[in-house]
Amino acid sequence: MTTTGQLTTDLTRSVHGPVYAPGSDAYDAERAGFQTAYAHRPALVVGAVDAADVAASVRFAAARGLPVAVQATGHGLTAAADGGVLVTTARMADVRIDPATRTARVGAGACWGQVVRAAAEHGLAPLNGSAPHVGVVGYTLGGGIGPLGRSHGYAADHVRAVELVTADGRARRVTGDTDPDLFWAVRGAGGNFGVVTALEFALFPVARLYGGGLYFPAERVPAVLAAYREWTRELPEELSAGLGLIPYPDLPMVPEPLRGRYVAHLRVAGTVDRETGERLLAPMRALGPPLLDSLTEMPYSECASIYQDPPQPHPYHGTSALLGELAAELPGTVLDLAGPDSALPCVVQLNHLGGALGRPPSVPDAVGLRGAGHLLRVLAVAQAPDGAGPDPATEAPGRLTGALAPWTVGRSVNFLFGGYGDADRVRECYAPGDYRRLAALKAGYDPADLFRFTHHIPPAR
Repeated sequence: MTTTGQLTTDLTRSVHGPVYAPGSDAYDAERAGFQTAYAHRPALVVGAVDAADVAASVRFAAARGLPVAVQATGHGLTAAADGGVLVTTARMADVRIDPATRTARVGAGACWGQVVRAAAEHGLAPLNGSAPHVGVVGYTLGGGIGPLGRSHGYAADHVRAVELVTADGRARRVTGDTDPDLFWAVRGAGGNFGVVTALEFALFPVARLYGGGLYFPAERVPAVLAAYREWTRELPEELSAGLGLIPYPDLPMVPEPLRGRYVAHLRVAGTVDRETGERLLAPMRALGPPLLDSLTEMPYSECASIYQDPPQPHPYHGTSALLGELAAELPGTVLDLAGPDSALPCVVQLNHLGGALGRPPSVPDAVGLRGAGHLLRVLAVAQAPDGAGPDPATEAPGRLTGALAPWTVGRSVNFLFGGYGDADRVRECYAPGDYRRLAALKAGYDPADLFRFTHHIPPAR
């Protein structure tokens, strides 16, 4: 019987990065991520420093029948590994910008803030997410909806090349020309097919935005929800809008006007000038004076200020629903089940889709269900972190999305966390034909299901 010590020794000889086993402070620090409600508990952790380390780790695991998990920042943790090998990619965080071709090559551990800053030096912008501390790879492989989503599409749509290590331990550079099937699958369901070590993707000549937010108090939330339903029907695709319903804690880091209050936060980003932006926002401003108004023109490098996502790691449960429409019943349902007077107020985020998000990309990918008109996300802050007793927050997100079933056309793979990322819900992220194709490709590239600690698509049998 091979001991943990022997496994550690064998793997250490194969890689340049550090290897950690349970029982040390370094092991706990290496497996920690942004999500603190649960964490990977692998038999071994490898702090990969390059693609060769990743390939060696995958070959090591495959030879011993051990599953492989991957973590960069730990924001999107779905299935926590119990045993196996965890490959952390935070040390692989290089970012290279080619202004001549308007492309970026980004290592697996890079975060969006790095890419936004580097691209801005050349007057360019990536299709990043709302939070600068989110990892590039996981966000992009799940589709990726950002400030430029309605005008430019999903981040996955503009990936030019994927460098990854597949279950056979082979490092590949995959494009639409070299391997169209795998290239299609990775962009939309990537964690199932290997460990991505780098991405290349397009950048866009966007140096400035009109954006920011309007924060409305709790008593105006029903009116804001109703107005948002109508307002988004006529928005041009140059403007991306979202609405966050947020129970702010009474903590010093929260701005004074919002502290301890339930707030509707209208979030706007667009490639329009100030005059156009002010005209488009007039119907929402007519709802009354906001608690805060941060709408302005800004450098694209400041786009994270629009959303104000919390940078501190914290415990949460969450799920999503892609909605065909915003039904008239939606405001009442959301407030009853997740609002300030509900049993457990949740963070609810609505994203207006359509525009370029609704059109197929020039090179097809596995991002599905593009006919949805809106995305609803719901998060509940965990009450009993790390599984210490029953947690009332576990079921709260599902109660809301369950009530919205009549208008739900599917789910978004980027916003399924923990128990909400089971195989049945992952299936709902894709059209049936696409899911069957993904399962068949999984059987070809990973028949032993080595990469199952992700938004899992089991191999077709």
